[in-house]
Amino acid sequence: MNKILYIILITFIVSNCSFKPVVKHHGVPFLEKKQSQLIVNKSNKNDIRKILGNPSTTSKFDNDIWIYIERKQTQSKIKNLGKMKIFKNDVLVLEIDNYGILKKKDFYNKDDMENIKIVKATTESGFKKNSFIYAFMSSMRQKINDPLGQRAKKRKEINQR
Repeated sequence: MNKILYIILITFIVSNCSFKPVVKHHGVPFLEKKQSQLIVNKSNKNDIRKILGNPSTTSKFDNDIWIYIERKQTQSKIKNLGKMKIFKNDVLVLEIDNYGILKKKDFYNKDDMENIKIVKATTESGFKKNSFIYAFMSSMRQKINDPLGQRAKKRKEINQR
């Protein structure tokens, strides 16, 4: 009786195991196929929303740039302890003019993104000691700390002695 119970239990466990990898999907499914339906200088905002839905992101500097993302991840081999591995990463950048017509369409896949070079230049701060802003802020700080100018008079007296 125990043997039959063990066989049924093992069969139940093995039959419920799946050898398919678990895939986590984020963004617009089938972005590559859907973006081929968009035609530059012909498609408008309504067509884009109908085909792709609302954009994943819009440009912070210009509201007429829409960005759509598709990303698929799966668990890597057992030797990597099940870390997530990206096997599909597509980005679609759409530029729309003032009339709502699609003017430019750029599609990037995982291989294209590996070839993008990122500029390592940095922007320096604009507050140098000889700048107008630094001088203005220093005078404001001095007036806040000593509104009647009493400290400056005392320093002058001490320096004269």
